[in-house]
Amino acid sequence: MARMIRPLANVHEQLRRLPGIGSKTALRLAYHIIDMPEEEVRRLAETLLEAKRQIRLCDICYNLTDAETCEVCGNAGRDHSVVCVVEQPQDVMAMERSRGYNGVYHVLHGVLSPLDGIGPDNLRVKELLRRLQGDTVREVIIATNSDVEGEATAAYLAQLLKPVGIVISRIAHGLPVGGDLEYADELTLSRALENRHRM
Repeated sequence: MARMIRPLANVHEQLRRLPGIGSKTALRLAYHIIDMPEEEVRRLAETLLEAKRQIRLCDICYNLTDAETCEVCGNAGRDHSVVCVVEQPQDVMAMERSRGYNGVYHVLHGVLSPLDGIGPDNLRVKELLRRLQGDTVREVIIATNSDVEGEATAAYLAQLLKPVGIVISRIAHGLPVGGDLEYADELTLSRALENRHRM
């Protein structure tokens, strides 16, 4: 069996490091990139480098931006008294797509994971506490994922923020719209029942 030539193997290896990209997809992308005209490959490489150089963290919420503060933090029309705490910048985009939230955000850049050596000092927790020192914020919504790490992070933050004296809430978890009960796992059903509301 013929082995992959070194330059192609190098491209394959770099692409495989990206999250969600398996070996087959990385190989398909590597072949596609090699088949692209050199000018398109150069444009792709330059675009990646330019984005890496220009994108920084917002001074207030730690979301990605190309300015000192992101568009959300700089928008006077947003409710700056409500802060939604999320794990990653992509979670901000997901919340914004819902069009149901008009507050601001705080991005932790991870979750507590003792097995991976990630503790509170590895997250933007101190920065969150600093934001809450004034009297501007009246509610913090914890919107971490409902996996083990997300729940542990939510519980830690709730305990840490209680003495601050503001409202601490957690996003509801349950059945997705259009989901069938028969296919839902026990935890999802349990959460759906816990988060039920009167009609």
